Amino acid sequence: MQYRLFCSIICAGLALGTAPLLSHEFWIEPEKYQVPIGTVVVARLRNGQQFKGAEQPYLDHRIARFEVVQNGSATAYEGRMGDMPAFAADEEGDGLAVIIHQTQPQMLIYDTWEDFQAFIDHKGFAGIPSQHHALGLPDAGFAEQYTRYAKAMIAIGSGAGSDQDTGLETEIVALANPYTDDLSSGLPVQVLYQGKPRPQAQVEIFAKAPDGSISISTMPTDARGEAVIPVTPGHSYLLDAVVLRPAPEGQDYVWESLWAALTFAVPAP
Repeated sequence: MQYRLFCSIICAGLALGTAPLLSHEFWIEPEKYQVPIGTVVVARLRNGQQFKGAEQPYLDHRIARFEVVQNGSATAYEGRMGDMPAFAADEEGDGLAVIIHQTQPQMLIYDTWEDFQAFIDHKGFAGIPSQHHALGLPDAGFAEQYTRYAKAMIAIGSGAGSDQDTGLETEIVALANPYTDDLSSGLPVQVLYQGKPRPQAQVEIFAKAPDGSISISTMPTDARGEAVIPVTPGHSYLLDAVVLRPAPEGQDYVWESLWAALTFAVPAP
């Protein structure tokens, strides 16, 4: 048992360590997006592509913030080292609960320019190559630091309530409640960076149908950092938006990426 746990922890570390290089997303996946009051809420941390990924254990040295926000108050969550699922808690309060998970910064090295180009192309950073070369940076062997900021919305009981700015350096805020509001025109969201709207940010949309099939699309935010995400009843969603910025002077890495993710479901009629 100890050997299996050790292997799962090492494999999780390797998966997280190479994630942005392969344009992997990191998200919180609730076992159920709607639960009765008093139910144990279970959620998994996942890392992968196309809304499919390996489950990650609870690793306290990789966590900067792990909380549940409900009815305007935040409660810190503490699990046990190696827990899978990483989150399991009795949630007694009625209303919308938002699980927040922020990782500690991690580092990777780009061995080739092609790896970096694939990442920036996928995430829509058209101006980065010219900026990279203007800074006199090498085409290979350079490092990037990355941090994940994941949120998941779960309806407990009535599911009433609203998402909010939780103070993450970057995050996606739902401007409507997917469990109680009319989403016939889509779910409005806002992408924030350092507490301010992020205009012209690429939002990647992963939609999972009841049969498990995945569709992927992208949408830019407007001047207010907002976008209206088309949604379909019975589907679950992962939204992703990435900030890429030059590293502060004097660091041993040259780029920083900040990954915001939001997961939720739209109830079937």
